[in-house]
Amino acid sequence: MLKKLLKIIKRIIVSSFLLYGYNLLVQPIGLIIPINIFTICIISILGVPALLCLIFIMVTIY
Repeated sequence: MLKKLLKIIKRIIVSSFLLYGYNLLVQPIGLIIPINIFTICIISILGVPALLCLIFIMVTIY
């Protein structure tokens, strides 16, 4: 039980840093993905492909 909880917390922290790093890199371009519970949960559950899908959605909308 404790191992699963720690794994979930680790994925949330890693996805938060991944999203923050992406936002730092694309700040001059203006394709920033907001850091909120929805985006962090999506990236935590689905991983890097979810981040790529969010980037694709941001590019197509804006």
